[in-house]
Amino acid sequence: MNVRTLSEADAPALDAFLTRHRDSSMFLRANARQAGLEYHGAPLQAVYVAAVEDDAVIGVAAHAWNGMVILQAPAHASVLAQACVDLSGRHVKGLTGPARQVREARTAFGLDEAPTALDGNERLYALDLADFRPLAVLATDAIVCRAPQPDEYETLRAWRVAYDIELLGATGTPEERRRAAEFLDRQIAQGNAWVAVENGRLLSLSAFNACLPDIVQLGGIYTPPELRGRGYARVAVAASLMAARDRGVARAVLFTGNPNAERTYHALGFQRVGDYSLVLFR
Repeated sequence: MNVRTLSEADAPALDAFLTRHRDSSMFLRANARQAGLEYHGAPLQAVYVAAVEDDAVIGVAAHAWNGMVILQAPAHASVLAQACVDLSGRHVKGLTGPARQVREARTAFGLDEAPTALDGNERLYALDLADFRPLAVLATDAIVCRAPQPDEYETLRAWRVAYDIELLGATGTPEERRRAAEFLDRQIAQGNAWVAVENGRLLSLSAFNACLPDIVQLGGIYTPPELRGRGYARVAVAASLMAARDRGVARAVLFTGNPNAERTYHALGFQRVGDYSLVLFR
């Protein structure tokens, strides 16, 4: 086994490896395809370090532009994570990937007792879109699901900030609000956000936080507290999944530790396929 930094020439080998672990590799696959494998500090870029055996990638760790260490390393997770951070020379602001791998890397970094804004041990769900039957969910004339309109962007940006505060441990600083707005604006610009609307009133937001031609990952699903428990998120998510299927996408994944959200996803046909972890340090 050889541990080394990846370059653009390694992109096919990396994607082939990540595709074999597609349900838990969405951030790595999507970022690598969109931003490449060289790090210059731009959004979505990362330093990639892989374990290579007989010219095949067998594990990878990436230290991303935002300080997150992203893992897909069934073996050698701690070794790859440490090598990646040693090479980047930057602080670790968080960890994400399959739960066992995140635990191993966190211990290797000596961060088991470090204070966190989020320490999520979540469940990973997947759905083959060929099996998705949304008609019963969307059988209503009152609620319309569509792409957001410009006069709705400010409301949706505020929703994204509220999501980050409620679920990701954000505190609502001006910098966090700026990043939240940029993230949502990028989702909208790429055609990866949908809203459920009734008589002009926004009800719920569904979005993809990572997209590939074969698979999408749901993330940032939000319904204001006063509108929860009425099935609006289910309708918005169903519409986004229909749009993905129409694009030729075969599979959708997500991770969550929220029991209410899990009931929504179960109702749509998602099945648990593993464990996932997202840790954000203070």
